[in-house]
Amino acid sequence: MHKIDEILIDKLCFLSKLSFNDLERETMKNDLGMILNLVQKINQISTDEVEPLIHITTEINRFRDDEPQITLTKEETLTNAPKRDSDYFRVPKFVEKI
Repeated sequence: MHKIDEILIDKLCFLSKLSFNDLERETMKNDLGMILNLVQKINQISTDEVEPLIHITTEINRFRDDEPQITLTKEETLTNAPKRDSDYFRVPKFVEKI
């Protein structure tokens, strides 16, 4: 098991680009210790008789056929447009020439 010391906390702080005060560093050491203890307990469980899972459930996705269809006409689409120009939405110019 890895030892959780100030060197490890410093390395984690450096990698995460975070800084912690003394109380937060102590809390972090305790939390990491609890996490490692939990992982150690999980590692003690025998999984020899357990089949590996590819998927969590046995459900199968039922996809619909991908067929093009018209859901809204051009006219229906443009009815709520604040400004329009023939068959197009009219928007303010946002790209300037240099």
